[in-house]
Amino acid sequence: MLQEKLQRFIDRYEEINDLLSSPEVLNDIKKMTELSKEQSGIAKIVDAAHEYNQILDDIEENQELAYDDELGELAKEELRELEKRKPELEQEIKLLLLPKDPNDDKNIYIELRAGTGGDEAALFVSDLFRTYLKYAENQGWKTEIMNSSESEAGGYKEVVLLVKGESVYSKMKFESGVHRVQRVPATESQGRVHTSAITVAVIPEVDDIEVHIDPNDLKIDVMRSSGCGGQSVNTTDSAVRITHLPSGIVVTNQDQKSQHKNKEKAMKVLKARLYDMQEQERLEKEGANRKEQVGTGDRSGRIRTYNYPQGRISDHRINLTLYRLDPIMNDGLLDEIIDPLITDHQVKLMEAAGV
Repeated sequence: MLQEKLQRFIDRYEEINDLLSSPEVLNDIKKMTELSKEQSGIAKIVDAAHEYNQILDDIEENQELAYDDELGELAKEELRELEKRKPELEQEIKLLLLPKDPNDDKNIYIELRAGTGGDEAALFVSDLFRTYLKYAENQGWKTEIMNSSESEAGGYKEVVLLVKGESVYSKMKFESGVHRVQRVPATESQGRVHTSAITVAVIPEVDDIEVHIDPNDLKIDVMRSSGCGGQSVNTTDSAVRITHLPSGIVVTNQDQKSQHKNKEKAMKVLKARLYDMQEQERLEKEGANRKEQVGTGDRSGRIRTYNYPQGRISDHRINLTLYRLDPIMNDGLLDEIIDPLITDHQVKLMEAAGV
């Protein structure tokens, strides 16, 4: 019964309240932090539980008053409102009770890389990168370029962006995968449509305590930063390349003039990539079903096509097609795609949980 399930959350919330005021917890910062985090994590469920209990009480009370000569009509009107709200709240509660991805509240690194298509792919990396910046701005998130490598044609061979804000990973995790673009390149004299592809990886930012790296496992190279197309190039050896020998992961950073800052940024990205690799391996062990539930999916799979001649954007995972390519790309209106993906993800979670 839903009420019984919700009561367990109310009891635990109150139990944590008592624990947080106990001397042994007050003197243990780690324990206090853990309990506070747990309490914060169930606060919305507890609020919904209190509202649900109140609605059930009010329905019972108004059902009795419905036959009262003086208050009957008022009670019936209130009863209609309560019976409308009850299933809505039950649906909200079902979503709140779904298993939570532990990374959902984390900041992220978005890595965009040009794939097949040469310069045209690099130009699309630049286009999608600008869309992500606009979307982040619309959400009130903060962004910082961690590393970039420009192409001769003015796009990016690779760009890594740090995005900070509320529930960033929970929305952006669905962007991981292969993005395909179909359009006529500026250099195409015959007007033929070319197909190019880029890859996007969305990786949660991690704390130092979550990933330990043995310094002996690192090979660190410093070199001169490279630019192109008349761009001013650093004349000092400030660019840093870090190779994690056991995994083979290589991270390069050259965006800062300071070698120390480049190394610091590269280490942060390396830790995030290692954590992400461990997560992917864990999900593989737990099976495809769990991987689907988490929502990161297969990064080698084609997830979306951007067809410029038709003004069409299609997400292949949910068979969603919108003929709003220009406003979505130019104004960062990615919610039009991300919201249906989240809804689909929640439906799959509810089916798996038997809710």
